[in-house]
Amino acid sequence: MRHQSGHAVTTPVIDDATVISQSLHDPEHFAILFERHAPVVKRYALLRLGEDVADDIVAETFIAAFQRRATYDLTRESALPWLYGIATNVIGRHRRREITLYKALSHRGADPADEPFTDQVDERVAAHRLRDRLLRALAGLPAGHRDALLLVTWGELSYEHAAQSLGVPLGTVRSRVNRARRKLRRKLGDIDPTL
Repeated sequence: MRHQSGHAVTTPVIDDATVISQSLHDPEHFAILFERHAPVVKRYALLRLGEDVADDIVAETFIAAFQRRATYDLTRESALPWLYGIATNVIGRHRRREITLYKALSHRGADPADEPFTDQVDERVAAHRLRDRLLRALAGLPAGHRDALLLVTWGELSYEHAAQSLGVPLGTVRSRVNRARRKLRRKLGDIDPTL
């Protein structure tokens, strides 16, 4: 949109807390939160459980978020940690499928988040070997450790936001992530792939 002076007029971006607050009176306003965060929640779900259920996880996450929006802590500008917490709980209900997927992917080497083709075949083969080992190691972690680690690494949340997502103290997240990383390093021969 342009102002009469010819300069572009920018609409200020409202924070998530304001979107949620406004959605209490105008439920359709909640769609802004979906448009803003559904892609990253979907990627997280896709990495955790695969493409077969990623859309379902996103749908369940946002339905639950919509139903609980009146309880959202409006002092938190970003709703992403809250949404990741809901998604992690939804994923928890699918946990057995997640572990089965990790084991299956480790055997067949397919990554639903990767593009089907790359220019560097040799690098991809080496990466798949390491990825297979990583997936087996992830399947062997305690659920709480795996959730904390994957929120910090794949979800790209800070430790503080991961703690908010999981509803545990910050120190618990730090401890779980550190223990998970140590276990993975031992199983992967001191290799720390993207973690």
